[in-house]
Amino acid sequence: MYKSIQFISAGAALLGLSGWTWAADPPAAGAPAMHHAATADAAKPAPTDDELVASAMKAAPKRVAESATIVAPDPKGGMRTLRKGSNGFTCMPDNPETPGPDPMCWDKNSGDWMDAYLNHKTPPAGKVGLMYMVAGGTDASNTDPYAKKPSTSNHWVKTGPHIMIVGADAGFYDTYPKGADPDTKSPYVMWAGTPYQHLMAPIN
Repeated sequence: MYKSIQFISAGAALLGLSGWTWAADPPAAGAPAMHHAATADAAKPAPTDDELVASAMKAAPKRVAESATIVAPDPKGGMRTLRKGSNGFTCMPDNPETPGPDPMCWDKNSGDWMDAYLNHKTPPAGKVGLMYMVAGGTDASNTDPYAKKPSTSNHWVKTGPHIMIVGADAGFYDTYPKGADPDTKSPYVMWAGTPYQHLMAPIN
């Protein structure tokens, strides 16, 4: 059930611009995406499958990545499976068109949460998910889930290696800072007050 996901430039920990796609039960084609982003540059040689797998495995701790399913975008905007996994996690390689490294890895509940985000739906209740971006992340608005670029009012933030907790109840997020301009060196809530609020937790 891999549906296309077009990433819109992104941010802080989990989404991106059009050009890449992802899945873990990925969402519908044409939907905006989260932190992966940008149109592929035809002038650059396409990475080999081995290179894509190696990149994707940098998204999570070794013990998670080595047993995860690895997926990558195909030329038609869909997703293809490079390696079948066994631990319920799905990892995707870095998007070379974004400013920094941003391979990503997520569990099944996070896949359901991303599907809701990409389709502008309310995430399913009672499904807390974990996402890894231990190689780093791209940038995003801390307040607008669908912002594609910085503006004077959307509180753009830069992130480094982090994990994300998605789908928790409101009480969990209420215990962390929710300011529009957070200290990204400490745990904080991104997209606070929206159905897609999630915890951003730096890991170095």
